Amino acid sequence: EVQLVESGGGLVQAGGSLRLSCAASGFTFDDYAIGWFHQAPGKEREGVLCISSSDGSTYYADSVKGRFTISSDNAKNTVYLQMNSLKPEDTAVYYCAATSPGLCSRLYSGYFEVWGQGTLVTVSS
Repeated sequence: EVQLVESGGGLVQAGGSLRLSCAASGFTFDDYAIGWFHQAPGKEREGVLCISSSDGSTYYADSVKGRFTISSDNAKNTVYLQMNSLKPEDTAVYYCAATSPGLCSRLYSGYFEVWGQGTLVTVSS
């Protein structure tokens, strides 16, 4: 089966850092675009950033520009989300997801067909 598994979430103080991992099985990341999304209780799922396998382009939500970075290790079939300068408003469940490369820039959850189970990030004041 095609699967994505996130890891690396936890509790961190504001201003701290975490690195999330997204490991794929059943397919290879270099054939897809991989995005990260987050969802807080009572709120809609929002796009955070995405990396496209077609040309390596990356796309970021305004709220994380300059703080978060996405990278990939295709040999390990893994994508990473480096989260720096974390803020309490970053608290959410974070998901990785896969879509066609041409849809990466939209950061729209409805275009992503394969999803991980999520990992919780909690940022304290």
